[in-house]
Amino acid sequence: MDKVLVAENIGESGIALLREHFDVTVKTDWAEGELQRELGEYDGILIRSASQLTAEVLEHSGRLKAIGRAGVGVDNVDVPAATKRGIVVANAPQSNVVTAAEHTMALLLALARNVPQAHAALKDGRWDRSKYSGVELFDKTLGILGFGRIGQLVAERAQGFGMKVIAFDPFVGADRYREAGVERADEPQALYAAADFITIHLPKTPETEGFLNASAFAQMRYGVRVLNVARGPLIVDEDLQAALDSGKVAGAALDVFRSEPITEHPLFAYPNVIVTPHLGASTAEATDRAGFQAAEQVVAALTGGSVSTAVNVPAVAAEDLEVLGPFVPLCRRLGRLAASIGRGTIDRIDVEYLGRLADRDTRPLTTAVLLGVLAGHTDDEVNVVNAPSLAAERGIVVAETSRTSARDFTELVRVTVVCGGVAQRVVGTTLGSHNRPHLLEAWGRRFNLQLGDHLALFRYRDVPGMVGRVGTAFGAHGVNIDAAAIGYEPDEEGATPPGAGEAVMVVTTNERVPQALIDELIAGPEFVDGRAVSLLDPTTTG
Repeated sequence: MDKVLVAENIGESGIALLREHFDVTVKTDWAEGELQRELGEYDGILIRSASQLTAEVLEHSGRLKAIGRAGVGVDNVDVPAATKRGIVVANAPQSNVVTAAEHTMALLLALARNVPQAHAALKDGRWDRSKYSGVELFDKTLGILGFGRIGQLVAERAQGFGMKVIAFDPFVGADRYREAGVERADEPQALYAAADFITIHLPKTPETEGFLNASAFAQMRYGVRVLNVARGPLIVDEDLQAALDSGKVAGAALDVFRSEPITEHPLFAYPNVIVTPHLGASTAEATDRAGFQAAEQVVAALTGGSVSTAVNVPAVAAEDLEVLGPFVPLCRRLGRLAASIGRGTIDRIDVEYLGRLADRDTRPLTTAVLLGVLAGHTDDEVNVVNAPSLAAERGIVVAETSRTSARDFTELVRVTVVCGGVAQRVVGTTLGSHNRPHLLEAWGRRFNLQLGDHLALFRYRDVPGMVGRVGTAFGAHGVNIDAAAIGYEPDEEGATPPGAGEAVMVVTTNERVPQALIDELIAGPEFVDGRAVSLLDPTTTG
């Protein structure tokens, strides 16, 4: 049974779900270096924001296959290092969106009405009613940097207070702004010029780090108020201090910081700065929701399910997964077959999707092709997480194309592997109510054969008696042929047909075809080439 470590406090519902599937250890008190020493004993781990899974820690990952982050951000996980080791990293991106939006509104109101300062003064015995007079939200303009799910929820709530909303996010379509009744800023400068309050809800990336800097503050309206309930590094602290000192920024509300936890910071001394200790996701409901959703992803990763929130595996819509699912094993087998037919170093892999597949997000299928090509042919363990990066590391160019027309079939997948300038293409589809994988083309000849676990292919001069010679040889070696197909007709479009007068025979078997059988046949007259191919995973016996 797989072992899973819960390294930080999550809701009981998530732990209960894990225990239905795995041997679960809950341990939340870690001495320095202890997690690094013990990590490799587990197949999966659940964390929140405190555990730091750095590249150095992940060097000791051992058998680890899945990391579940009970929350949105994965700043505390070295995702490239995890990807290189084939570890799925999944988060719970929808677990705290309501909580984060509500905390933003709480800070927005507190910032407008000086609630924390007035509270502290009264508790200290001072009735400073006039000193803490605030401003209304009504008819003010809220600028939102980052108009994703949280930004949209903040906009909706701010509109309830009568605020005008302008937002900047180049990755959100114009229709969404119109539906939300929000003005779209094509550049952040337009937002800076219009907003009385600015809240930032961007992810932390190299491009967004330090997004609110001296240049940004200089373009804002005098007396603007700024909020950050997203990621500390989005704001340059020293530049915010300067803007506060000059009066350009009238106040700030910060829930996140560049380094956490933190109890001393120059900004804490400013009376017009409100701070909270990263409470954006801290409600009972969000904590329970995040733990359960992260646990669901770990279960999926370790049981072969779809990891819908993986940050290092393409996330695919459920309706796409339903259509693509039957094609995943087909693509894996086509990749393995194409690589087996080719000779030499693989330079390029072209995958073409035809018919109804062309309208879907086919990235999981291309990854399946790469799995088939690479598995068993590298020193690394290849899986859906690291297959694309391993191909890139090896200088293999991967290209994907789609078109909506497919001759003779509603869906087709064409896989071409180029080795030393020579292209070898295989084509397949799924057929029947059970979506069985079928091979439709190999070595430039067309046929239709349901794929099994093992097969053999032969090229030969098309003369009488060749089929009989194949059958006789298989019988002599005690190998039973399950099914066979012969292709004579070359595909007219893009295939790599053998010489004139050649045919291709493909046979499927219920056991591996001995290489000695292949060698014996192709050494005889009229045979040109042959391959024995197992389509099982390299780690599978049979």
